[in-house]
Amino acid sequence: MNAPISTKELAHGERSIGAILIDAGRLKPEDAEKILRLQREGGLRFGDAARQLGLVNEGDIQYALSRQFDYPYLQRGESGVAEEVVAAYDPFDPQVEALRALRSQLMLRWFDPEAGRRCLAVASPARGEGRSWVVANLGVVFSQLGERTLIIDANMRNPRQHVLFGVDNRMGLSAALSGRGDAEIVRRVSALVDLSVLPAGATPPNPQELISRPAFAALLKQYAEDYDVILIDTPAASSSADTFTVGARVGGTLLVARPHLTRTAALRKLAGEFHQAGITVVGSVLNDAG
Repeated sequence: MNAPISTKELAHGERSIGAILIDAGRLKPEDAEKILRLQREGGLRFGDAARQLGLVNEGDIQYALSRQFDYPYLQRGESGVAEEVVAAYDPFDPQVEALRALRSQLMLRWFDPEAGRRCLAVASPARGEGRSWVVANLGVVFSQLGERTLIIDANMRNPRQHVLFGVDNRMGLSAALSGRGDAEIVRRVSALVDLSVLPAGATPPNPQELISRPAFAALLKQYAEDYDVILIDTPAASSSADTFTVGARVGGTLLVARPHLTRTAALRKLAGEFHQAGITVVGSVLNDAG
């Protein structure tokens, strides 16, 4: 007769995948014992034995592995983060693989704390091209790398980041730039390690003037002391000059285009205007998701 498996053995043997799944309510303790017995008898890994018994699925295993290796992602329904922030829910999706590749390029080509490059604006010619989607998901993959990441929603005309991350938008960037904000305006995304959001806040009558104030540059300088990566969502370049003002403050921008929507001529024109303004165009992204 096999001896019962102690919780101590479970905790030290597979804390482990088994203990993580039990703590998450995805596996019953008695089922974990069955898995561990099969694991010993068949010389299997815990996950393989669990799948063979039909007690967990691939999603359960990936969830546990993400916790083991400090690579957190969310389960649908467990937070206020919108499901279109796919990097927060499905880090193994091909779209997220592409975002990680983009992250690597940006780390090589732009972000450099020693050179003072911690901020990057994300821009596109028109509305609907997915700037906010790119900012949100790119912010998540940077945070998953362990980079202290801040997303700033500088689109005070049509803000989206508070919706994507489920944070309060009553106070935000507009309040900070008008001298009414405090440290609490930056919202930690508690379900995701190392990620914070500064929402746009209440829509002001003068967003262009607020962004142009020295207070915006001072705010970026302040946040650069606390964060490794700062991504800034901007309005459509065709609808306001805000995008150029933000780009001038941070020095660099990432362009977003969308198939069947973005006109090549408009994208080239925007890139040329940034160049003439002395703003580095770090690269461009063809977005077919956001």
